[in-house]
Amino acid sequence: MSAQVAIVILNWNGKKYLEKFLPSVMASGYADMEVVVADNASTDDSVAWLQEVYPAVRIIRLPVNYGFAKGYNEALKQVQSQYYVLLNSDVEVCPGWLDPMMKLMAADDTIGACQPKIRMYGNKSCFEYAGASGGWLDALGYPFARGRVFDYCETDEGQYDDITPVFWASGAALLVRAELYHRIGGLDEFFFAHQEEIDFCWRLQLAGYKVMVCPPSVVYHVGGGTLPKGNEWKVFLNFRNNLVMLAKNLPWSQLIWKIPVRFMLDAVSAWKSLLEGQGIYFKAIMEAHIGFVGWVLIRRKKSIFPVSRKGELHGWYHGSVVWQHFVKGRKHFSEIVGSKK
Repeated sequence: MSAQVAIVILNWNGKKYLEKFLPSVMASGYADMEVVVADNASTDDSVAWLQEVYPAVRIIRLPVNYGFAKGYNEALKQVQSQYYVLLNSDVEVCPGWLDPMMKLMAADDTIGACQPKIRMYGNKSCFEYAGASGGWLDALGYPFARGRVFDYCETDEGQYDDITPVFWASGAALLVRAELYHRIGGLDEFFFAHQEEIDFCWRLQLAGYKVMVCPPSVVYHVGGGTLPKGNEWKVFLNFRNNLVMLAKNLPWSQLIWKIPVRFMLDAVSAWKSLLEGQGIYFKAIMEAHIGFVGWVLIRRKKSIFPVSRKGELHGWYHGSVVWQHFVKGRKHFSEIVGSKK
């Protein structure tokens, strides 16, 4: 008999995180849950350790490292449950963290997914980069969050404790209805990793479902925080995937001018980095643009597109977060969203 909710942790050579954080997950205190570790062909001894120390944890072995998107898609085909929680291995959860989110979802069938409030594990008074207290998107596709704008993370003083619709929920701790996950196509595997959860939540909203943040539930995420500019692969994925996401989900009336504007802004960022001696960052953005063109010409048909485009979008900022943050110097989410809606 399947559990009501399956907490699915995708692992790749992450024994140190499993050792540190799996105990908190096992002690979640929710009565009807199953904990699953989907292993992306780890080469460390993660699986052997799990089998010895946590025999109650179900292990799904994937034959190769599929990355985040395909890794979850392949694993969740093998999990029977009403709800899934996609949980990063480097997340510490608080006792009772699941209950507020499960009650929220149960009370409203139009809620497709939600996330807890996410704070930094290394500084537990601050919001964490990957989601904070719920994600937003600006008019040109730049993601930010309630409590995090680009590299700046606010101190959590209860300013974003309302349960409210948002644009996207973090893939670090994402609760989603299982049937709906599969119906709208799951995560887009072309993305491999980075921003696939934003694309997923966009498609979810277009299908008529809300994405919520539930701050009474709190978790702590180690995360990577700010993307290191020297990491070419991460920068490439973020810039390419963001453009692909816009191309898939925006209406044509917006797409025809927003993509050229984004190309221009990306180029400004690339040349600025090159002049500052960060050639790898420049190279990654140029490769991302080439990758996007390749997707348009060759691989577009392999992506997952919205099943419907009738839903209302929440958490959409009609201005430019780039302008507000870098030109006007506004660091806080409330300063930006409150200045122009």
